[in-house]
Amino acid sequence: MLLILYRQSLFLVLLASSLIALLCPSSAFAQAGKPEGLYYKSWAVVIGVENYLLAPKIPGAIEEARAVAHAFRQLGFDEVVELYDKDVSFRRLQQTLADFLPRKVGRYDRLVLYFVGHAGVTQDLSGKELGYLVPWDAQIGNVSKSVTFEQLKEFSRRSASKHTLFLLNAAVRGWEVSTAQPLSLEGRMAPEDDTERRGVQVLTAGDKGQVLIQEQGKSLFVQVLLDGLSGQADRNKNGWLMASEVGDYVKQSVVERSKGTQHPLFAQLDGDGDTVLIEGRRSAFVLGAGPQSPAERRQAAKQQYEQAFALLQTGKSPEEALERLNKALEYDPTFGDVYVLTSYVLLEVLPNLDAALSAAKLAVQYVPKNPDSQYTLGLIYEKRGQYVEAERAMREALVVNPNYLDVYFSLGLLYADEIKDQPKSVEAFTRYLELGGNHARALAAVAQSRPVAPSAPSKP
Repeated sequence: MLLILYRQSLFLVLLASSLIALLCPSSAFAQAGKPEGLYYKSWAVVIGVENYLLAPKIPGAIEEARAVAHAFRQLGFDEVVELYDKDVSFRRLQQTLADFLPRKVGRYDRLVLYFVGHAGVTQDLSGKELGYLVPWDAQIGNVSKSVTFEQLKEFSRRSASKHTLFLLNAAVRGWEVSTAQPLSLEGRMAPEDDTERRGVQVLTAGDKGQVLIQEQGKSLFVQVLLDGLSGQADRNKNGWLMASEVGDYVKQSVVERSKGTQHPLFAQLDGDGDTVLIEGRRSAFVLGAGPQSPAERRQAAKQQYEQAFALLQTGKSPEEALERLNKALEYDPTFGDVYVLTSYVLLEVLPNLDAALSAAKLAVQYVPKNPDSQYTLGLIYEKRGQYVEAERAMREALVVNPNYLDVYFSLGLLYADEIKDQPKSVEAFTRYLELGGNHARALAAVAQSRPVAPSAPSKP
């Protein structure tokens, strides 16, 4: 066991040295107060107005809003705040947006705000379209007692939340959006990095002036939204559900089912973050809109390799490390160093000698100038009891790197314990010591091989 551990440590150190040119300096990722997961707390504020004081009634609005609130509870949101009818007065809405949420929502939280009710579009002094939402006690067209999109944007700027998503069950537009971003974020490489990007997003049920379709007396937008939140919007089935995916799913589904009469709008209001609605396995994050060009695929493979190596170095989740290595090979099947590390993992960490042997042979094929290819192949042959093949592979490793200290030590053990050739064992251990090794097994073997000097004759 000690010898296995010794080999592992030496092998990983040497692999680490070969990765220096690939690995970037580690960022100071840990910060005081940072959550273990993506968010500290998840907030959903569900606002529904059905029985307006001064505007026409919207039948079924509260029932459907409650269904949306239930969906967010099913998604694991910690706080689901529901405001209906009289609780959606102009004063209460202002207090919620200007005081309650800014005080409660933290910088590592996510916030989703759903609104169903009347809405409209007006123009500001410069002629720009300006959307607004109508509270319970306001009239349609009375912008002074409504919540404008500019106020929503101002709220999003004041809110500390990392990700904010507005879901507006209304036919409305009228906002300034930031430069379009390449969503979904799943096409990028690392959830640890990209989910740190702040983002404010909005999805509306339709464009201004459109009639919102009802199917069997229920809102088409809400039906499709609930289907999307249940996981159907995760079309690539990688376990991650992003706001951008829900937006694309709702837009396409509503347009198709309404026969082109209702067009939901999805926009990035600020930042380039993407709200995570369902967090999947981190190793599956990149299974979304993946890299396309050969250069992009090589870069993706390199990043998967580096992340796998980091997991192994820290002793975290070897299963995930193996998944990342397999993903790297999907991107670039000729990436020889991935085969080297895969063969080692399957030899010593997650033992599977047949799979390890296959990976090692491919490593020799694709990176013959990497001595670790032959060295790992030799270790696998040794464990399989194929000692002649093990000796040959280790000798090939020394052809590539004649000063590979670990290989001499492993050859010394192979000759001593399995092939039973003590002279060759001593020769290998001697070279190991000459290169700077100091393992007790090698020291003892070389010391025992030296002839005992004759003692000087005693004087008469």
